[in-house]
Amino acid sequence: MRILVLGGSVFLSKATAADAVARGHEVTCVTRGRSGDVPDGARHVVWDRADDVPAELASEEPDAVVDVSRIPSQVRKAVTAWPSAHWVFVSTVNVYSDTETPDPGTDGPLVEAIEDDRDLGEHPEAYGGMKVACERLVLDGAARSMVVRPGLIVGPGDPTGRYTYWPERLAQSGVPSGPVLGPGSPDDRVQVIDARDIAEWIIRSVESGQTGVFDGVGPVTSIGELIAATVAGVGSSPDVVWTGQEFLTEQGVEPWSGDGALPLWLPRPEYDGMMTHDHDASRQAGLVVRPAADTARDTLEWLRATPDAGRTGMSRDREAEVLAAWAARG
Repeated sequence: MRILVLGGSVFLSKATAADAVARGHEVTCVTRGRSGDVPDGARHVVWDRADDVPAELASEEPDAVVDVSRIPSQVRKAVTAWPSAHWVFVSTVNVYSDTETPDPGTDGPLVEAIEDDRDLGEHPEAYGGMKVACERLVLDGAARSMVVRPGLIVGPGDPTGRYTYWPERLAQSGVPSGPVLGPGSPDDRVQVIDARDIAEWIIRSVESGQTGVFDGVGPVTSIGELIAATVAGVGSSPDVVWTGQEFLTEQGVEPWSGDGALPLWLPRPEYDGMMTHDHDASRQAGLVVRPAADTARDTLEWLRATPDAGRTGMSRDREAEVLAAWAARG
């Protein structure tokens, strides 16, 4: 098949292109040429999607298009150029307006669509709304389409550094690093998905002609179980200290991501629904999820081989400060 990947140089889009090449497809990756190389075996076309479709692409008729854009004008332009292709649009669970209710379902209420392009640096809250608009453009404009709404995507190549904090931190555990501050309470519910698993699913779905809207998520588990699987993957034996949400909030620990944050921790119950979407429908549609320990092992190997990889999360000094305050409580 002729597969056009709008992207192909970073994380999920690169993993998707690599899987397509490995499965013997004719793959064209389209990027601005600023974010790195595309996988070996893929053709690379440079295109800034703010411009018109270049002639060498406009005349082509791909069998499938995979797009990860969050910019409505870009998606509108591309769907207009290749409406007869089988489209797979990678969206996000941030399209759901309800973050508190576990598993709202893919037909649950969405945030209001934002059909104009907005700078997320100035308007970060516009992310979900622009993705809703992009989804509609694909669902309404493409002959056949599949929309995938991932949650937290993890694994080698992750530019956000959110989950990567944990394989690296847990591998440092023990003397002289001391105990590890746990992300919230061990029974908090979470779910992650390896980018390579979504990539493989996307390409197999293109091959089979799969259509519909799916939450591209792994099975729901407890954060304690995820940390334990990560420990197993990196081969460490840490002393994880679970202080719970109230204490973390008292200490001013930031949730989710950022230089001072404790990654994976989300305030409850207002975010009980963000990482508890139904995995079963995607599983029945062919999504196969690898063990979390394998993701942890491979992520740590990638981090060690890539010193300049993106990282986020609190410093060891800040972690020690919080743990000392907890110990002082007895």
